[in-house]
Amino acid sequence: MAAGSSSPPPLRIVIFPWLAFGHLLPYLELAELLASRDHRVSFISTPGNIARLPPLRPAAAPRVESSTSSCRHSTASPHTSPSSWAPLAPTSDRGPTVSSSIASSTGPPPPLAVEHKVPSAMLLPSAAYLATSQNLHESKRSPQHLSNHGGDMSIAQRFFLTLERCTFAVIRSCIEWEPEFLPQVASLLRKPVLPLGLLPPSPDDGGRVNGEDAAVRWLDAQPPSSVVYVALGSEVPLRVEQVHELALGLELAGTRFLWALRKPSGVSDDDAGILPPGFYERTQGQGFVSMGWVPQVSLLAHGAVGGFLTHCGQRSLTEGFLFWRPLIMLPIRGDQGPNARLMEGKKVGLQVKRDENDGSFDCHGIVSAVRAVMLEEETRGVLVANALKAQGIIADKELQYRYIDQLTQQFRCAPLMASSALNNMEDLGDLLTPV
Repeated sequence: MAAGSSSPPPLRIVIFPWLAFGHLLPYLELAELLASRDHRVSFISTPGNIARLPPLRPAAAPRVESSTSSCRHSTASPHTSPSSWAPLAPTSDRGPTVSSSIASSTGPPPPLAVEHKVPSAMLLPSAAYLATSQNLHESKRSPQHLSNHGGDMSIAQRFFLTLERCTFAVIRSCIEWEPEFLPQVASLLRKPVLPLGLLPPSPDDGGRVNGEDAAVRWLDAQPPSSVVYVALGSEVPLRVEQVHELALGLELAGTRFLWALRKPSGVSDDDAGILPPGFYERTQGQGFVSMGWVPQVSLLAHGAVGGFLTHCGQRSLTEGFLFWRPLIMLPIRGDQGPNARLMEGKKVGLQVKRDENDGSFDCHGIVSAVRAVMLEEETRGVLVANALKAQGIIADKELQYRYIDQLTQQFRCAPLMASSALNNMEDLGDLLTPV
């Protein structure tokens, strides 16, 4: 830096994640990373979500404030309809804060960013999901039918309206992780796309084991790499008949399992009928079922865990590979299917076989996948070796930090981008470059 020059002033950044917990946690990590670089961050969500978030690290806490909106508590809250889910947008502002305007808004935040003349970005899921999305490919050919600006908008309409008005898109991925899909996204969205990195939790978080946690105590008594950790996310509970098939599959596979089970849809509050009759008695000593919150990062870090049966949400994948756990994959909806196919391509896990007509699975598919990943020596060796390669990308702090620094630099350059020839839609694909 030349003599007499000074560092650029810190940015004021507002982060408004999608209301699912798998989105809230990584973007809280982003807030902490930005705060560690002296930027001021407002993290907006609903009161219920803010209350559930883990405490900020002391170094970041002074520069991160939480704000609450009038939206419903989360996408998993009872009676929450898709039309009431808040779209996503972080907003950068070097002047007065706009967080109060966003928090009180019931519509997409980007119009507020336009009004305040600050750059905004839409937060996006995996590139594999976007590159294979039929809605996106159809909108590229004919976007007019998605331009309804009324109050009763579908998720697709909100998505495209938010995307239309933001300065650029930010994707939780990197070229090292999705080299086959990430370069396609900018031209598909007709918008500059900035890779954000994978926002993994700190590996140290896995060491924060509470000795009083019953699941951790159970793992402490198990042999190394002998347990399948089972967790299918908090947003989409399985139907009770699917839970029964999964339970019988775990039982018949014969391997040890630790199951973070969310109450299935369609059962009463007394927990009766959630699991097959006699399941607890037959699996005593083989498995542990928790119906409450579990410390997932700590469980995945535990030496007794040898595999991860997952729905393939992006957050769960990142946490699993942070500790090189091979996967048994049971995607349910949204980006989970494309994520699972991406993982198959990386040879880090196996999908549970499903009926080709209706997509259903049964206990025999669970048995086959679990035994292959946990007990078949040759298959397991390949999956573990490739999971270690994936860990090398996710645990590379310097790589992930470079993406964060590139993001803040693009926010500073956003006014220049807006007036340049890069706004020509034919040139936007060139903005996506590897580090």
